[in-house]
Amino acid sequence: MSHAGAPVGGLLVLVDPVARRLDGESVRIAKDVLSAGAAAKICLPDSQEEFARALARRGHRQPVIVGDDRALVRAVGLLHRERGLGDGAVSLIPVGQLGSLGLARSLGVPLSAVAAARSVLDGAVRTRDLLVDDSDGVVLGDLRIPPVRAAPRPAVPSVWSAYRSLVRTLVPAGARVGHRLRVEADGQVLVDVDRAVEDLRMVPGPSGGLAEVTVRLAGGPSLRVRAASVTVSGSDFRYRADALVAGPVRRRTWTLRPGAWSLTLPRG
Repeated sequence: MSHAGAPVGGLLVLVDPVARRLDGESVRIAKDVLSAGAAAKICLPDSQEEFARALARRGHRQPVIVGDDRALVRAVGLLHRERGLGDGAVSLIPVGQLGSLGLARSLGVPLSAVAAARSVLDGAVRTRDLLVDDSDGVVLGDLRIPPVRAAPRPAVPSVWSAYRSLVRTLVPAGARVGHRLRVEADGQVLVDVDRAVEDLRMVPGPSGGLAEVTVRLAGGPSLRVRAASVTVSGSDFRYRADALVAGPVRRRTWTLRPGAWSLTLPRG
């Protein structure tokens, strides 16, 4: 779904503090382009707390985030928790190190400050699905439970050398070690703790009502399903939600919210 992205109540331009430190020139360009094309209130918060307060006081202004993936996820998470995602589209002008803009790229946001600012003014609003977990965390683009690696072993007294050699033949340092997890998709068990899970990935669609779920078994095949809800439980695990690593937790459920948020993107 898309429609014209012209801001009705003006723009609230929130410049992430990290973006200001890393690339002041791109921030200046973005502010100039936006201010020339719309009524824009520029906010330069010095902390995440000030960022959250400014966003909460946006009124009818359309939020424009100037920053990296973390800044976008933070803004969408704050709007979700205050039930404000339905008020209008969110826009992003990516500013940050290239490695911190993978989500922006995957969402279709131009990485040029000028192009991104212009799309805020004359782009189209695209509705997207959102993954929400049972602690009210959000996932915009990619959820992963990645493989873990066996830690290097410290030196030990020679009396243990034979034992150490045996262990290294069984689990070499740096080798991938599977998680013992129970994975349920829409209430159906995909994998139980008797099978080691090497990697799990869940991706919300543009606006399709179901997420793509891929579970790779250690030494086995990959399982692929589409589901509206996934529950993972078992041994402690960490997970990567977009740009953030969370955990360890023993149980977490992610539920898809179809069409829960909107992003301004270039037309075409």
